[in-house]
Amino acid sequence: MNDKKYNPGRHFLQIPGPSNVPDRVLQAMAFPTVDHRGPDFPELTFRLMEKLAALFKTKAPVIIFPASGTGGWESSLLNTLSPGDKVLAFETGHFATLWKNVAEKLGLEIDFVPGDWRHGIDPGTVEEKLKADTHHTIKAVLAVHTETSTGINSRISEIRKAIDVADHPALFMVDAVSSLACSDYRHDEWGVDVTISASQKGLMLPPGLCFNAVSEKALTCSKTSTAHHSYWRWQEMLDNNARGYFPYTPGTNLLYGLDEALNMLSEEGLDNVLARHARLAKATRVAVAAWGLENLCLNDDEFSNSTTAVMMPDGLDADELRLTILDRFNMSLGMGLGKVKGKVFRIGHIGDFNDLMMAGTLSGVEMGLGIAGVPHNKGGVQAALEFLAQER
Repeated sequence: MNDKKYNPGRHFLQIPGPSNVPDRVLQAMAFPTVDHRGPDFPELTFRLMEKLAALFKTKAPVIIFPASGTGGWESSLLNTLSPGDKVLAFETGHFATLWKNVAEKLGLEIDFVPGDWRHGIDPGTVEEKLKADTHHTIKAVLAVHTETSTGINSRISEIRKAIDVADHPALFMVDAVSSLACSDYRHDEWGVDVTISASQKGLMLPPGLCFNAVSEKALTCSKTSTAHHSYWRWQEMLDNNARGYFPYTPGTNLLYGLDEALNMLSEEGLDNVLARHARLAKATRVAVAAWGLENLCLNDDEFSNSTTAVMMPDGLDADELRLTILDRFNMSLGMGLGKVKGKVFRIGHIGDFNDLMMAGTLSGVEMGLGIAGVPHNKGGVQAALEFLAQER
């Protein structure tokens, strides 16, 4: 006999990604697989490239790999840098640390600026570090736009200005995995050389696709890199993409889903998508403040549109609260990662998500706080509802 109980209703997936996959995207992915070498396939490829360029706000090529965001990190480093090159990176959270670890495993030298996981990258520190590098030994600056583990945004445009003020030639690489289609992002205007993103967050797809938006400067660097690799080579992708194809088997059905997801973003309007994310993120913060709990992010201008990390009172385990909420209300919240494991729970408000879903999410959290005996003030949900009712 199967002792597993049936939970009626939908599961609330309120982690910061993978996000909920809309029915339209699932249905598009169910379309029969076609010959990716056939004469009709280029139409899909060219259509996707045009739509992705608009989303990244770039005229640069956007390269699609069948991989997770980690593959996007590896591709960005292997194509542009050589073993022994020095990069400047910043400890803004768990994923910034993982990207640094990938770079180390690829034989790069890392100047890893420590952080407290409660602030984004300080542009002043970027400027100071680069000005001190008079021999230009630093070949790249790595920045995570939205740090998923902390709910904190780094100010990418200000970091670009800091690089320019320092008059330093380092490449500028940005992880936009959790920010693309959630927060304002401008690859060209912000002078980013490689933007890394992935399918399972604001793009509303399952995991399995990663992206590199690549500047001319980065492409030039790729021609002199001595890193050994095969799968991740940009030039082979670009040569094949120019004809509408891929150098190896692409994630065909994921590409169908991507096409439909991009249609949905276009239909809503990107500005409206970003405003919706900002509104739901603010509603979450209103609830957290009303509960008397603390946001992990300390700076108002660094709040994420994708996720909110909520600190637990001292001595209480966030994972026990998460398990209580999962058991009672069939809702998954994001766990604390790395240094903040057990200390925070994360509320995802990302992707295909609306006001009523937000209300349900916050209701589950407030009820869970009460059941788990976490000290808090009541009324967080009501405060969020009042904000949402007036903020359109």
